[in-house]
Amino acid sequence: MGVSENLKRGVTELVLLSLLAQRDMYGYEMSQELQTRSGGKFILQESSMYPTLYRLEDKGYITVTKQQVGRRRTRMYYHLEPSGQDYLQSSVAEYLAMQEGIRAILTSCGMNEVEPV
Repeated sequence: MGVSENLKRGVTELVLLSLLAQRDMYGYEMSQELQTRSGGKFILQESSMYPTLYRLEDKGYITVTKQQVGRRRTRMYYHLEPSGQDYLQSSVAEYLAMQEGIRAILTSCGMNEVEPV
């Protein structure tokens, strides 16, 4: 797996856990929140989100509860467990340190004038 795939996987875990640190949510709600909060710049497809949620559940970082919605529908609500909170904290620290290092490299190469897409 290449760097971009590892980075994408790590960022996806980071943003999903960050949302769950605020409150329990179901999948579609999380994807909409990510899109809204990022100003439309972070769009998470179901094909990426659900495997990540399953992996986080397998690691014990989140748990899932079924909740009846209406007469026939159920929603799967995801909940952040204490071990997931610990993992989130260490992931945020690692991400911010890496971001700071990359920013320093780009700035030293004269790339600090580039506008974000």
